[in-house]
Amino acid sequence: MSAPYVGFSVQRESLEPASASNAKMSVIGLAGPFSKATSADQAAFDAAFPVNTPVLINTTDAKARMIDPDGEIGRALSLINAQMADGQTAALAVLVRVAAGVSDDATIANIAGNSAAGTGIHAFKRAGSICGVFPRLIAVPGFTKQTKTGLTGLTVTAQGSGYTSAPTVAFSGGGGTGAAATATIVDGKVTGLTITNAGSGYTSAPSVAFSGGAGTGATATASVGMLANPVAASLPSVLDAIFAIGYVFAGSVDATASKSYRETLSSKRLNVIDTGVKVIDSAGSTIDTDPCPALLGLHVRRDFAYDGRPFRSILNQPVYGIVGPSRDVEFNLLDGSSEGQDLLSNQIGVIVRGEGGNDFAIADGGFVFMGFENVGDESVWQQTHKVRGRDFIELTVIRTVRQYLGKFNLTTQTIQTIVDTVDDILAIAEARQEILGRRVRFDPDLNNTSDLRTGMIYVEAKFEEAPVFRKMNLVSRPYVTALSSTIETILASQA
Repeated sequence: MSAPYVGFSVQRESLEPASASNAKMSVIGLAGPFSKATSADQAAFDAAFPVNTPVLINTTDAKARMIDPDGEIGRALSLINAQMADGQTAALAVLVRVAAGVSDDATIANIAGNSAAGTGIHAFKRAGSICGVFPRLIAVPGFTKQTKTGLTGLTVTAQGSGYTSAPTVAFSGGGGTGAAATATIVDGKVTGLTITNAGSGYTSAPSVAFSGGAGTGATATASVGMLANPVAASLPSVLDAIFAIGYVFAGSVDATASKSYRETLSSKRLNVIDTGVKVIDSAGSTIDTDPCPALLGLHVRRDFAYDGRPFRSILNQPVYGIVGPSRDVEFNLLDGSSEGQDLLSNQIGVIVRGEGGNDFAIADGGFVFMGFENVGDESVWQQTHKVRGRDFIELTVIRTVRQYLGKFNLTTQTIQTIVDTVDDILAIAEARQEILGRRVRFDPDLNNTSDLRTGMIYVEAKFEEAPVFRKMNLVSRPYVTALSSTIETILASQA
């Protein structure tokens, strides 16, 4: 229909604050090698789960049943399903199948993958376009506990002199193999050393020797320690890219080993777990397995109870579907020196037993997860539910405000509408007591005429996520006033 020469034309615009388009935060991501169930057809299995490709499943659907229930991923799906809430039957999960290597090291290398090729865990970054959703709760069951002891540092103790080229660096002793390093020379002196291979298996520091280069007198010492698991070390960059959090299993050896493991990692999106779990396999045998999928299930359960909003911690939540922890960790609500409390103070989660009749246990029975902090180095973001809540708000703002991009010119009304839209998102969170207070405004300090001319604005959103209740200090004192009242009551009765 052409516009009338005389008359009216009607143009409708919806420049009003938009309803929030909530981000999905409860989709699980699992990566690793897995094979088909006995009853599944190999060709159909390979077609359903191409290697290094994200595949979206429901954790109880036909695709899930194609997976060997006694493999790491099969057990992971069972543990996730065991954590579901009343009325909740399954979770959404993105699976990345990785080729098994000839050894654990080779498999771990395949899982760590390549960021440029998008293989291994980096395939999760393609889940949005392939699956229509990103996983925001990620684990790699069975392949984060493997660690090695290798070179962690080299110190030049004497620079020597007369070097015309870099000398060869050699290592001997210490019980390990494979260490290698290169030397840097400046003005004929050895000024630095770079580790090119940390080696493995070192129980003590190896000796360092220099040869060649035409110089003499250079000496150095080596230090050894636990090296980060390659999968755990690679996860933070993936988690950062897709606004996800991850859980890694330290191996359940003992508290000392778990604390050494935790020291190799630093990320506000990564959570370290000390305690494995015991489950029953399809043959009825009791086996130890990775606990991380159960914890992902706990997050899904908590989110489900609050309309998919991820503002609640999984601290003090019962763990279902297990017959026990892989090792018993002592936990005492009053004693900070108990093993469980010590691990918590080092940002390491544990699964502990409930103990009937023990007033200082966390529960009367069952098995309970104790953990709420990640291994990041910023205290404001160390509570995992705060990171997830902040992610939810920011992603929801992006999903909601994106509909205005390009559709409207940047006018006073457009700016105010965007500010009001962001404020509405935070108002809902404040009303639900997920955040404590809010302030949203067109930032007067950052906005300027040059940016406005190019169509760019800054909107400041201030809000504080509600922290988890973790400790109460009870001040218990005598109350002498009660005695005076007793005396007065007795005297009054005798009058």
